[in-house]
Amino acid sequence: MTSLLDLPARALLDRFASPDPTPGGGSAAALSGALGGALVAMVCAMPKTRTGDASERASLDIALGEARGASEHLRALVDRDSAAYDAVVAAYRLPKGAEEEKAARKAAIAAALKTATDVPLGTALECLRVIRAAGEALQNGNPNAASDAKTGAALALAGLQGAVENVRANAAQSEEASRAAAYLEEGLRRFAALGLAPG
Repeated sequence: MTSLLDLPARALLDRFASPDPTPGGGSAAALSGALGGALVAMVCAMPKTRTGDASERASLDIALGEARGASEHLRALVDRDSAAYDAVVAAYRLPKGAEEEKAARKAAIAAALKTATDVPLGTALECLRVIRAAGEALQNGNPNAASDAKTGAALALAGLQGAVENVRANAAQSEEASRAAAYLEEGLRRFAALGLAPG
């Protein structure tokens, strides 16, 4: 199966703009976070640090690993989110005539909704990792690239917020929604610490 990320950028945007339900907001959230992670990784990988101190380089190297790792996971989540939604739709379309069919359909819907909750929850966590790495990039990285780190953080926050909305829409258990809310709270706090509080 071809990944959405294998499409040319213009074609990918057209897919998001189409009336088809997938790719939708969850995939867009993961893509936003992945792009943010890529920008933060760029800043962390630059040879120049804030002052040239060795401790800055060490901190940036750790943040680089986090940004790259999160971005890679988020790239995979772009496709996983669309697949999760498609599975929910397929489960609701299962036959429900006989009692056995009703039971099988109910179980399939529950399993599909669990996945459709777990995937955006993972997106939220990875976006939070990007925001954390962006903080390190701003604190220790090349000052001339500060706007890139801030843009990366903003993209990751948008991804985090979108992912949380998807968790809230699909969560079968309040525990999952609570975890998502905690990720969002930390993300907003860290974002505000960068001087980029929304509004």
